[in-house]
Amino acid sequence: MNERVREPQAVVVTGPPGSGKSTLAAVLAARLGAALLDLDTATADLTAVVGDLLEVEDLDDPVLARATRTARYAAITALAEENLRLGLSVVLVAPFTAERRDPTAWAALAARLEAAGGRPALVWLEIDAATVEERIRRRGAGRDAPRLARGGGVSGVDLAAPPVPHIRADAAQAPETLADAVLERVLRGDVPSVS
Repeated sequence: MNERVREPQAVVVTGPPGSGKSTLAAVLAARLGAALLDLDTATADLTAVVGDLLEVEDLDDPVLARATRTARYAAITALAEENLRLGLSVVLVAPFTAERRDPTAWAALAARLEAAGGRPALVWLEIDAATVEERIRRRGAGRDAPRLARGGGVSGVDLAAPPVPHIRADAAQAPETLADAVLERVLRGDVPSVS
């Protein structure tokens, strides 16, 4: 199912760490023929440089987050807008913490994506704490090491569904199954409205 759609889609994939955001986003992008815009891929090297300058190794460190968050999200949003203006669908993948927690922040992002010609949809990967912790330990990503070293595992990870319009996706399902369900809703326009 490689869908080329007339109206560009702007699918925003979010969820807790270890929920499968990047995996689902890659499947969605491949099936839509969309540009995949991953926050980590697009900004990790620059974030590491800033972290070195600030002498911070933990990507979750509030000092690093304050220094880089706005610029990191601006970068992938600008890339999304550029692709949408060309008539290409986009799949953005990142925690989008502010946008999924704050209706005003989500409305602002959705408005930018719409103004660029896209039809925005927020996809929330729902997952329980035990599965998040198991997946984080199993993937062994360097970015998770500080979190695991603190001994907190997933304590403090926000697992609550967004209070903004979203498509709920059960992260326990296989990525291909999830992608089918999400695409069905996105392509038929069954996307919660932001207005």
